[in-house]
Amino acid sequence: MIANEMAERRENPQKQVAVACKKNWTKDGTTTGNVKIVPFNAEKTISSFQTDKKTLVKPFLKWAGGKGQLLNAIRKYYPFEDGKITKYAEPFVGGGAVLFDVLSRYDLEAVYISDVNKELINTYRVIKTDVDTLVSFLENYQNEYISLNIDERKQYYLHKREIFNHLKISEDETKNVEKAALMIFLNKTCFNGLYRVNRKGLFNVPMGSYKNPMICDEKNLLAISGKLKNVEIVCQDYQASADFIDDKTFVYFDPPYRPLTETASFTAYTENLFSDAEQIKLAKFVDAMDKKKAKILVSNSDPKNSNTDDDFFDEIYQGHKIKRIEALRMINCNSEARGKIKELLISNV
Repeated sequence: MIANEMAERRENPQKQVAVACKKNWTKDGTTTGNVKIVPFNAEKTISSFQTDKKTLVKPFLKWAGGKGQLLNAIRKYYPFEDGKITKYAEPFVGGGAVLFDVLSRYDLEAVYISDVNKELINTYRVIKTDVDTLVSFLENYQNEYISLNIDERKQYYLHKREIFNHLKISEDETKNVEKAALMIFLNKTCFNGLYRVNRKGLFNVPMGSYKNPMICDEKNLLAISGKLKNVEIVCQDYQASADFIDDKTFVYFDPPYRPLTETASFTAYTENLFSDAEQIKLAKFVDAMDKKKAKILVSNSDPKNSNTDDDFFDEIYQGHKIKRIEALRMINCNSEARGKIKELLISNV
């Protein structure tokens, strides 16, 4: 078979097949001109590479509040080792640092992720189902952008941002792959990797000052596509996860953090803000999932960073275990305000 035939039969993206051939992950492949030919009964299939749980994947986006720096603390709550917990749910998936850590370490029965950010969920879905086309878009963006001077980059960036906002508002599903590519491009080239929209839902972050940004991380995207193959990806709020969650599920809730001060809510991931009333509503949902015997972990900011008398989370999560851990404030327009703070890990594990 040629590579695209193998991709179709194996249900793998064609670029995964091509990369596998190049790195000899299939046996006895030969090249005729520019065409790679592999035996139909290749001893080491692409799918075995794709689903190898030792294949490490990392977030494809920078994301405010991303949990990469807290993974060592969060891993202590993973309940998968004894085999009784076989499912994972992450209803505020965001950049997916914990998701990808779990997928890299465990081969689970079922995984569910969701978010209310339509563009984010669209990007996850495109990586899962059409990563080849996505990579082609990103390769073009990277080659074009890197070759420009600073002024030309700014114009290029603003043009791509305008197209992204047009596609975002129009909701033209025929442009989902392009919209996903633009989401990644803007994330990799905007100021601080920030995703922020105004009240009209328009992405409004200015260009950043990266000299040589990695816009197309092909290897990671291909690996992610494989890991997402059996993941249920939903564009809904966290309450939609109730039907998935049961006593065999570990659930990680990472909602929009409660601002530490009145002026700290510098971003909006969507046009809908997550108020104190929403935090209380989430705490009640967590209690309901606890009654289902699910294993649960919740993260949030610690209001005691700015007011030692603020017991907001201690009160709404009473009955659960609350641990305060150190984290770095990574995204702040004032560089002097970036530093160590306390965050909360709330669990029933």
